Amino acid sequence: MSESTIVLITGANSGVGYATAKTIASQPNYHVVMACRDLSKGHEARSQLESANIQGTLSVVQLDVENDTSISKAFNTVSDQFGRVDVFISNAGTTSPGTAGRDKIEKIFSTNVFGAMFTSEAFIPLLLRSRRPYLIQISTMLGSLELASDPQSAQSREAWDEYRMSKAALNMMTIQMHKRLKDQNVRVFAFCPGLVRSRLRGDSEEAVSAQGHAGDPMESGKAIMEIIVGRRDEHAGKLLHRNGVYPW
Repeated sequence: MSESTIVLITGANSGVGYATAKTIASQPNYHVVMACRDLSKGHEARSQLESANIQGTLSVVQLDVENDTSISKAFNTVSDQFGRVDVFISNAGTTSPGTAGRDKIEKIFSTNVFGAMFTSEAFIPLLLRSRRPYLIQISTMLGSLELASDPQSAQSREAWDEYRMSKAALNMMTIQMHKRLKDQNVRVFAFCPGLVRSRLRGDSEEAVSAQGHAGDPMESGKAIMEIIVGRRDEHAGKLLHRNGVYPW
């Protein structure tokens, strides 16, 4: 197991997290740790992937990015089992469907900013044990201040205010982590998967498919794989998408 590349993905049981786990585990010599808030959903997702003739291996760990005790227990489990993490993908996120006002913005920031920050920081010591570590924050072009403020950009006309604010904060966190960790050989990225099928917006088919406009998250998984194998190293510290780089 220690010879495999160890990849941990938060929120790995659905959407971009699941598609990324499937893409990576389809390759030999990779072990994907599926970090999921709900263990039963995590084990179900693992069983589905293992029935798809993957070449890599999988395990599941309980991890709620909003719970410090859960983060600590997950860290100890991964540290004891593997001794390091080679790739950390901070994917868990929410738009907090069904809420409004203060409850909505508190939930969104608790998951997308504070959860991403505290979980990433907790696992950095395991990344530093890797010979070639990667830290990837799943973000969005909707968090780009330049695109949001450009009246000619389609993104300037989108709403999703609280979600966009949280991802702008996540992008700043990515920049700061990159500056702090680049001299320790950690390649830090933000990655925009685009509009893809996901329960981020809710559980109904209309929400998952974004009224039929959402694409296949497997395309995002493939693009993340490009980062992991080193084909986007020159863009470390930036907000990437499948075909290039978005402005901050």
